[in-house]
Amino acid sequence: MNIENKVIIITGAGQGLGRTMAIELAKKGAKTALVDLNEEKLIEIRELCEKAGSEARYYLANVADESSVEGMVNQTANDFGQIDGLINNAGILRDGLLIKAKDGEINKMSLSQWQSVIDVNLTGVFLCTREVTAKMAEHNNGGVIINISSISRAGNIGQTNYSAAKAGVAAMTVSWAKELARFNIRCAAIAPGFIATDMTAGMKPEALERMTSVIPLKRMGTCEEIAHSAIYILENDYYSGRIIEMDGGLRL
Repeated sequence: MNIENKVIIITGAGQGLGRTMAIELAKKGAKTALVDLNEEKLIEIRELCEKAGSEARYYLANVADESSVEGMVNQTANDFGQIDGLINNAGILRDGLLIKAKDGEINKMSLSQWQSVIDVNLTGVFLCTREVTAKMAEHNNGGVIINISSISRAGNIGQTNYSAAKAGVAAMTVSWAKELARFNIRCAAIAPGFIATDMTAGMKPEALERMTSVIPLKRMGTCEEIAHSAIYILENDYYSGRIIEMDGGLRL
C-alpha cells in the first residue's frame, strides 16, 4: 500500500504509541482519523499531524462500546470518503495477581479488573475491526488491519487479564488474515516488549534498571521503532497473518 493520501484510523491516538504512529504516518502523507477518549490530547495530536503536512480529524469514542464504535467508523467514512487502514492500539492495564496472601487473608483479582481489560483490549479490537472491515468490503477498496498485541501474550506474572487479552488479539490476527484475504484485506500485528513511553518515564530509576537489564539489547524500545513496524506492515502488500515481535530479543 502506498500510504500517501490513505485514510488510517488509529485508536488510543492521544498518547504513547498511538500518538507517535499518527505523527509518523502523517509525515508519510497519510490522512489520520484519531480516536481516543481524551479530547484535549486529541486536539493536540491533530495539530501535530497537520503540522506534519497531512489532513487529520479526531473522534471521541469508547472502543469497548458497540454503538460508539459504529458511530465513529460511520462518521470517519463519511468525513473521508473511505477507510484504508486501522491500527488497533487502544488499551488499558489493570495489573494484579490472580490471588495473593496478605495479613493471613487471601485477596483475589476482582471481576471488574478482569472485565475492564478484556472489554477494551480484546472486545474493543473485535468491534473496531468488525466495523472497519465491513466498510472496506462495502467500498471494495481493500485495506490493512494492524493489531497491537504484546510479548505478554505468552503469559506474565500479575497480568492474567492483559496476557489473556493480548493472546486473544494475536489469535484473532491470524483468523482475520485468513478470512479477510478474499476482500483484499490484510491483517497483521505488532507485539511490543518494554517500550519507552510517558508511563515508563514515571517509573523509579531502579525499576527501570531492573527492567532493561533482562533485555538482550539492554534498552527499551522507542515509540518510533514501533511506528516503523506499522509502516512496514502497511507498505508491504505480502505481509499478512504474522506478528512482528519488537522486544529487543526478550522472551517472556
